[in-house]
Amino acid sequence: QVQLVESGGGLVQPGGSLRLSCAASGSMSSINAMGWYRQAPGKGRELVAAITRGGSSNSADSAKGRFTISRENAKNTVYLQMNSLKPEDTGVYYCNVVAVVLGSPYPRNYWGQGTQVTVSS
Repeated sequence: QVQLVESGGGLVQPGGSLRLSCAASGSMSSINAMGWYRQAPGKGRELVAAITRGGSSNSADSAKGRFTISRENAKNTVYLQMNSLKPEDTGVYYCNVVAVVLGSPYPRNYWGQGTQVTVSS
């Protein structure tokens, strides 16, 4: 139905930058919100940032001023530009998409497989 392919994770030193990408494909009639969640070691999954189809966004307090979420609707792709990375940003980052698939009237949540981000010297 809906496939999400994430890329851009890796190992970076404190103060460095990474850009995550997530491309959605499949039999969708529309994509509503797109976002990124993080799961740190030993912790639950938490919202990092999300963006609506119209471009309105919200983000966690820890991400404000350092992370920027954006999307290209024509490519069904969402990005997360992460600057001034800190060790506490380490975790698995999951792409989330709220989409309506063909033949269904209801939106559903879809998740990517996750990409590891490690911030360490």
